[in-house]
Amino acid sequence: MSKKVLVVLTVLVIGSLFLAACGPAAEEPVVEPTEEVVVEEPVVEATEEEVVEEPTEEEVVEEEEVEEPEMREFKIGLVTDVGEVDDKSFNQSAWEGVVLAGEELGAEFNYVETSDAKDYMANIQLFADAGYDVIVTVGFAIGEATLEAAAMYPDVKFIGVDQGQWGGVVDNVAGLIFEEDKSGFLAGVLAASLSETNTIAAVLGTDLIPPVVAFKVGYENGAAWVNPDITVISTFHPGGLDVAFTDPEWGATTAAQALEQGADVVFGAGGKTGNGALIETAGYEGAYCIGVDSDQWETVPEAHSCLVSSAMKLITPGVYELINLAYEGNFPAGNFVGAVGLAPFHDFEAVIPQEIVDKIEEARLGLEDGSISTGYPE
Repeated sequence: MSKKVLVVLTVLVIGSLFLAACGPAAEEPVVEPTEEVVVEEPVVEATEEEVVEEPTEEEVVEEEEVEEPEMREFKIGLVTDVGEVDDKSFNQSAWEGVVLAGEELGAEFNYVETSDAKDYMANIQLFADAGYDVIVTVGFAIGEATLEAAAMYPDVKFIGVDQGQWGGVVDNVAGLIFEEDKSGFLAGVLAASLSETNTIAAVLGTDLIPPVVAFKVGYENGAAWVNPDITVISTFHPGGLDVAFTDPEWGATTAAQALEQGADVVFGAGGKTGNGALIETAGYEGAYCIGVDSDQWETVPEAHSCLVSSAMKLITPGVYELINLAYEGNFPAGNFVGAVGLAPFHDFEAVIPQEIVDKIEEARLGLEDGSISTGYPE
């Protein structure tokens, strides 16, 4: 190669290097990333577990203790009147109130059935000595033993069903009472309105119990309010407290006698005695019967063919409410008046004419505002 050519090549190389240094920078190639290559840090969707941090067991316990009220030990006992707790009427209604409250409060609850009136006090003491907080005693007849026990156990709250506190307020006793004459009056309005023979009947427990007398007087006067010429055959059980409410045979026999005398509606008001009357009436074609205390459609299915309604005293909700007030520390000493009314007509809903429904409502409103009197006490 000649010296001239070598010089020219050298000049060209140096020039190209110079141009590269002084010219614009070359663009970097754009590399398309694969799925595995990510230029920017990805936004990772958090799982539910990552969003909500699981508390430790200790934190859960602590949170529950803050949010939930502390449950305390609470005991409720019930002493029945003479008879069984599942009498499908009076005792059972009270026991259902205990069960309802006890389950809601997480309480311990039990009952003792009284077979003889002389055992009232001993049965109450079974619960009082065992540290029970509330003792429900059922029935007018057990009222004296309830007051005696209340004096002996001032820290126990006593609920006396059908036990009016007329002798003065005792701090740890609430008498759950009802205006039986008013529900009896409504039952009488219904009975007289349904009767086609102009004769109705009432089969009752003993007249030694004021609420039973109230039912009778209300029933008779309610019937007379509808029909002044109505005949009412009312019969009290002749026995004492130990048998008057546990004699379904007598109830059935007495109802049958009234039906044979022309009665076509029978009001059974006397525990199992009254139940016997209802069941007997169910065997008579075209006759109606009316239960007592609770909605006996639910408790005496044998009487469904005649059981048009029941003269209710709402014992279950009354007992339930008083137990809760005792638990809350707001126990109301003295008399506590529970609600009364007629039970639904159930299968007889389509049978009862609107004019009878309207008549019952007229009577209910009159009793409520005082424009109608039941006539009780006489």
